[in-house]
Amino acid sequence: MDDTESILSKRWVRYALIWGVWTIVTLFFTSQVYVMSSASNQPRKYGYGRELLGQASACYLWALATPLVLWLARRYCIQRQNWLPRVAFHFFFSLILSSVLLALHHLALMVIFERTEFISAFLTFRFVYINLEKWLLVYWTILLMSHAFSYYNSYRKGELKASELRTQLVQSQLEALKMQVHPHFLFNTLHSISALLSKDTEAARKMITRLGDFLRLTLENSGTMEVTLQQEIEFLNGYLEIERIRFQDRLTTDIRVDPDVLDVRVPNLILQPIVENAMRHAIGNSTSGRVEVTASPRNGVVRIEVKDNGPGIDAERILESRRGKGLGLANTQARLAGLYGTAARFEMLNNPTGGLVVALEIPRQT
Repeated sequence: MDDTESILSKRWVRYALIWGVWTIVTLFFTSQVYVMSSASNQPRKYGYGRELLGQASACYLWALATPLVLWLARRYCIQRQNWLPRVAFHFFFSLILSSVLLALHHLALMVIFERTEFISAFLTFRFVYINLEKWLLVYWTILLMSHAFSYYNSYRKGELKASELRTQLVQSQLEALKMQVHPHFLFNTLHSISALLSKDTEAARKMITRLGDFLRLTLENSGTMEVTLQQEIEFLNGYLEIERIRFQDRLTTDIRVDPDVLDVRVPNLILQPIVENAMRHAIGNSTSGRVEVTASPRNGVVRIEVKDNGPGIDAERILESRRGKGLGLANTQARLAGLYGTAARFEMLNNPTGGLVVALEIPRQT
């Protein structure tokens, strides 16, 4: 659509298109004369070259007048609030223009077919009167086509503007949701560092270093809604290094990602709150917590699962979580819906071997 508008914005292209269309009309009318002559089997007084000139005298007069009609259609566009005076204006102007063009056409025909003795005011008026309704139809056809194109163009621009506004709104919402993750993570990490300062100064210093590295990676993509899964795993590893210092032997992690999906784009920082939730439930209910993260292709999507060895949750709490309540996963659901709509899935289910499984299915976009 944009390429077409760009081409039509050039004046010479518009004129070439107008003259091209009327040339096709000329050839079509001339072919009708040929077919009718062949069907009647009567000898013709004039050759087809002269017939072509006769048809061209009408069509090319309209080719000359078409830019004027299109300009008037734009300048005096018929709209709901002004339709009556504008219709009246175009009606009277179409009468004048069609009459003038018909008179010129009559003169051209008399010259082309060497019948100049028929040039008179009365015969010209009779010719104009007999053919006026046909040429009025041409004027109004051009006018209506111009209005149809103008209305369609306005509709397309309105749709594009509405789409841009919707996109900006969704991006703003996603940015707000994403930024909610950062204070939550920072608060927990700083709290852990504070707790370690009185127990293990070296571990606290190491955690601060890892936190700085993680924040650097995060800030490098702070304006990005999506990153590759490989980048997301790097962020996750940086986060898990911090948590392993915090929990030491109490936390075991395992990340397995199919190489085929490393270049798939996923929401930035989508896994960190899910893994944090899994660790909280795994470590909070046992002396040794285990968190597994897997990612693999499946039917045009990448399926990411985060499993823990915690107690799991009952059916009622799963239902509440799917509605955006509990477990702090409402942002994850909202971001997936905002970015992918119904093409993405988010589900929570109890693992038959124990613990909870949080699964994401994201369209494979590279």
